[in-house]
Amino acid sequence: MIWLILGLIVFFSNHSVRIINDEFRTRFIEEKGKLAWRGLYSVMSLLGLGLIIYGFGETRADPVFLWNPPLWTRHAAAFLVFIAFLLLAAGQIPRNHIKQKLGHPMFAGTKIWAFAHLIANGRLGDTLLFGCFLIWAIAGFSVSRRRDRKAGVIYEEGTLFGTAMVSSSATVLYAVFAFFLHSLLIGVSPF
Repeated sequence: MIWLILGLIVFFSNHSVRIINDEFRTRFIEEKGKLAWRGLYSVMSLLGLGLIIYGFGETRADPVFLWNPPLWTRHAAAFLVFIAFLLLAAGQIPRNHIKQKLGHPMFAGTKIWAFAHLIANGRLGDTLLFGCFLIWAIAGFSVSRRRDRKAGVIYEEGTLFGTAMVSSSATVLYAVFAFFLHSLLIGVSPF
């Protein structure tokens, strides 16, 4: 469990700079350059992710069960994760109506993904991992929206083509991940 906790600390301390202290990031980039920031951010992200993967694997090898989720939560999670894929795609594809409406669909998608996994898994390791992602995404979405309102940010107008690209790419990626990659990479088939 210690490796998972350490990984979460490293990963989220890195990913929370803009949430907690955006001025630090700005000063760092001004003093040392954008390339230095990206390099440090990438190294910390990979280190945190590696520790999370290793630590999470350990928690699955020696699980502590907190509760036994009912079967319906697996079906609900499968649907919610599809919605999360739509939101994650909307964060990457320009000029779509979802991004225009939400501003930060990637945070929203992460919230839904984490919640879906929380309701469908009852182990301590799952609760810790997905609970941290959920708390981070809630904070990130709230702070980012507040920062955008304060700065008067107007989101790029969505187009039918952009929104169709989000829907089609999210559907294809979801199908590939749900029916093939989730089982291969995580060891659990969602269906």
